[in-house]
Amino acid sequence: MIGDSEPLVLGIETSCDETGVGIVRGRTLLADAIASSVEQHARFGGVVPEVASRAHLEAMGPTVERALADAGVTFADVDAFAVTAGPGLPGALMVGVAAAKAYALSLGKPLYGVNHLAAHVCVDQLEHGPLPKPCVALLVSGGHSSILLVPDVASDVRALGSTVDDAAGEAFDKVARVLDLGFPGGPVIDRRAREGDPAAIAFPRGKYNDGTYDFSFSGLKTAVARWVEARQRAGEPVPVADVAASFQEAVVDVLVHKALKVCKDNGARDLLIGGGVAANSRLRALAAERCEQAGVRLRVPRPKLCTDNGAMVAALGSELVSSGLAPSELDLPADSSLPIGSVTL
Repeated sequence: MIGDSEPLVLGIETSCDETGVGIVRGRTLLADAIASSVEQHARFGGVVPEVASRAHLEAMGPTVERALADAGVTFADVDAFAVTAGPGLPGALMVGVAAAKAYALSLGKPLYGVNHLAAHVCVDQLEHGPLPKPCVALLVSGGHSSILLVPDVASDVRALGSTVDDAAGEAFDKVARVLDLGFPGGPVIDRRAREGDPAAIAFPRGKYNDGTYDFSFSGLKTAVARWVEARQRAGEPVPVADVAASFQEAVVDVLVHKALKVCKDNGARDLLIGGGVAANSRLRALAAERCEQAGVRLRVPRPKLCTDNGAMVAALGSELVSSGLAPSELDLPADSSLPIGSVTL
């Protein structure tokens, strides 16, 4: 039974190409409304910031109204607003931050500007309950590939590793372009890989045993492109399914290897995987297999909560309210390079 004493928080997410509005009470999800502009970007082969910003402007009002209707609440019921303040595309972030400020100011409600990455961690609480303290979080998406140590998601999130070049999701998009599979690349490569042999081609594993927790996928992307180009120059057919499976295996092998190394080195017994690439079926399967072997408990939200959404922002906002942390000032900025150490502004 949900008590009315738990905060009702409306969260707004506009860091990239999806306008997300979520509503939670405590750690219970009431609404998760999303308006995606991905189809508008597909013809360009990637996200166009100006297009994304305009799409957010058009979608904001209707998406907020849909979330309120889905949750069966009104603005008067909302206890606080939360919004992604960074990191992300500057123009896209500004739309969400401006909207959240307007709602909070007009209704006299507190506003929390939150970190996009910390929100990806916190959303798992809506499905699996409170996070263990500490836990390790592997966040993989089109813009981020990061390993975090999370003693307390509301106040203490530490970056231990990140990508030095392409993020994992970015590499998926670029390889999909090489294979003429369209945009976005993650879902289609996942599908085609199921028909292929992951051991067919020995693609490189960048920074696999370099002594750091960092990632590098640019070399892998280039290796795939050169392999495909060599086949085409020789007039030989490109085995798309085998290329997709071998590429995907190289990515997820490195991701899981590094994440479990962080768990071992820090004595953490719980691993959380989040971000858009966490919806990848092979990543989920390999992580489950290796976590069981290592005695590490694995937590992965359902795919819809892995991609960018308003529910994750509302979840972190609710955690901040419940922890008694002060809200943000109404002059809070949109910070496209907000560091993970800043859970809230």
